[in-house]
Amino acid sequence: MTGWQAAYTGIVPQSFLEGMTVEADIQQRRRHFERSKEGMTNLVAVDAHGRVVGWACLGPFRGNGRSTATGELYALYVQPSLIGSGIGRTLLEAVHAHAHADGFGLMLLWVLTDNTRARRFYEQAGYTADGAAQSDDYDGTSVPEVRYRRALQERPA
Repeated sequence: MTGWQAAYTGIVPQSFLEGMTVEADIQQRRRHFERSKEGMTNLVAVDAHGRVVGWACLGPFRGNGRSTATGELYALYVQPSLIGSGIGRTLLEAVHAHAHADGFGLMLLWVLTDNTRARRFYEQAGYTADGAAQSDDYDGTSVPEVRYRRALQERPA
């Protein structure tokens, strides 16, 4: 939740961010996981004390034109105070390794159009915007997203 609030300040209406609670976030994620258990992989990064400092979730692409060879990065968040420390990059590398092992040759993800930090992060990791766009509603405000894609390469031996 704090990752969301830090990442989307100034992009998503502040009223939506301020209305977020840990309890509501737990309930929403629990419902999401119960609905989408099949093929979903959750990865966590922990610090030296065993505290979760990052989370990524991936699985089969959920959009139109589904293909068994296409995966989707549903979420990737790092504790806000640790952004830039390499945790996100390490999580994304683990996502790619899991996706490749699951038989995905292509990864897709959605990112808010105005989230320039995230867009730069994914572009540095080899993702490119593919022209697809959609919007989600947050407290009555339409917030646009763009889709990114990256072909997965064979891992070097």
